[in-house]
Amino acid sequence: MTDTPAALREGHHADVSGGWLRPAVFGAMDGLVTNIALIAGVGGGGVSPRTVVLTGTAGLVAGAISMGLGEYTSVRSANEQVAAEVAKERRELERHPEAEARELADAWAARGLPYDLAREVAEAIRRNPEEALRVHVREELGVDPDDQPSPWTAAFSSFVFFSVGALVPLLTYLLGFTSLWLALAVGGAGLFVAGAVVARFTDRPWWTSGLRQLLLGAAAAVATYLIGALIGVQGGIG
Repeated sequence: MTDTPAALREGHHADVSGGWLRPAVFGAMDGLVTNIALIAGVGGGGVSPRTVVLTGTAGLVAGAISMGLGEYTSVRSANEQVAAEVAKERRELERHPEAEARELADAWAARGLPYDLAREVAEAIRRNPEEALRVHVREELGVDPDDQPSPWTAAFSSFVFFSVGALVPLLTYLLGFTSLWLALAVGGAGLFVAGAVVARFTDRPWWTSGLRQLLLGAAAAVATYLIGALIGVQGGIG
C-alpha cells in the first residue's frame, strides 16, 4: 500500500469550523449530566415516579432553551467582538500601512524567517488590501475573519443535543418502569456512549473517553442523590 503524504490528500483534517461540534458535545454532555443529577436528586428525596418524570421533563425543556439561547448569545457576542477588532485593524492598515507591514515582518522574523524575506513578503501582501487584512487579523488575533462560527448553528446544535442527552435518563420512566436505579444505569450508559463517540473526533481511546464521562456524571449523581435523600428525610418526603 502506497503511503501518500497527508498534504496530497483531500480531507485529511477533520472539519473544525462551522461552530457545531463544540456546542453539540457540550449540549449532549450537559443534558445527560444535568438530568441524571436532577433525577438522582429528586429520586433520592423519595418522590413519586410521576414527579420524577415531571421534574426531568421540566429540566429538559428549560435546559435546552437556556443552552440554545446561551450559545447564540455567546457566539454572536464573540463574532461581534471579532468584527470590531477587524474594523480596527482595517483602519490601521489604511492609515499606517508601512508600520503595519513592519509589524508583520517583525512577527515573522521573530519566528525564524530571515528579516529581508519577511519584509519582502509583507510588502507584497500590503499591495492587496483585503489579503493584507486577513493576514494581519490571523497573525494578531489568531482568528480567520472569513470563517467565524454561526450563532444559529451553535444554538440549534446545543438545543437539539441537550434535549437528546436529557431525554436518555428519562426513557425508562417514559416506558413505564419506575426504578430510579434503572434510570440512572441507562443514563450512565448514555454518558459512556457519548464519551466514546466524542473520542472519534479527538483520537483518544474510546474507552478512556467514555469512562471519564461516566465517572464525572456519576460524581454529580451521587452528590445530588445524597442531598435529595438528606432533604427528603428532614422534610418528611415519601
